[in-house]
Amino acid sequence: MKLLEQDILTARILIVDDQHANVQLLLTLLGDAGYTSVTATMDPLSVCALHQSNDYDLILLDLLMPVMDGFQVMAQLQAQDTDRYLPVIVLTAQPGHKLRALQAGAKDFISKPFDLLEIKTRIHNMLEVRLLYRALEAHNLVLEQTVQRRTLELRESEARYRRLTELASDWYWEQDETGHFTRISGPVMEMLGIGDEGAAGAVDDAPARGWNEAERTTLRTTIAERQPFLDFPFSRVNTDGSQQHYRVSGEPVFTTAGRFVGYRGIGVETTPRIPPPVLPRG
Repeated sequence: MKLLEQDILTARILIVDDQHANVQLLLTLLGDAGYTSVTATMDPLSVCALHQSNDYDLILLDLLMPVMDGFQVMAQLQAQDTDRYLPVIVLTAQPGHKLRALQAGAKDFISKPFDLLEIKTRIHNMLEVRLLYRALEAHNLVLEQTVQRRTLELRESEARYRRLTELASDWYWEQDETGHFTRISGPVMEMLGIGDEGAAGAVDDAPARGWNEAERTTLRTTIAERQPFLDFPFSRVNTDGSQQHYRVSGEPVFTTAGRFVGYRGIGVETTPRIPPPVLPRG
């Protein structure tokens, strides 16, 4: 990610110093360097309100001021929004204050009396970091919104898929990773030969009445191995000796990270339909 020099020169800067001469010096210096959005205040009590209104990219903050010093100003700024980056460079003539200022949240310091080259360099570097931080925040926000939108689209697509498969089949089912049924549409338990235990979620391993046990075993093995299957033949013999035939299709379901989360499938009955006899007219 790269910034244009124009982005840095148009950054919003606030100068906070109770000395008029220092304010004028910094305004002139920054104006000559090409910065176009620089304001100043000699009232430290107004800094929090100004920052809340203008969201400055950089605050040049004097530490020794009457009524409220720079440390108190930083404490108020942090209390105003504890989760945000504090874009402060402190101005100080006291070497002992530098470490304390950094511990209080300042990102850098400029020593008094001012060295003009030092001021330009530190301000430019600080703004570059700050604007890159802002760009990263914006990028992460866009990414989060994209993920949320895509997740919603996938859920809607999944809902459409489920509705269509339910309409196009005699039954539809979903299982979790333990084999428990989480969604059922149609007479799944009867068609798959699931007993009362299975109705509560677990597959019944006991022989099912009328169902082809070899086919059931093959199907269970396929599901246990997390393999997809298409138009798997399934059949049963009813108590009256008639036969019913089905085609079953299913697929394992995985998360985007590759974790197995269950199965889903559909089935249709393929038993030939015998038309009713045509009675002679009378």
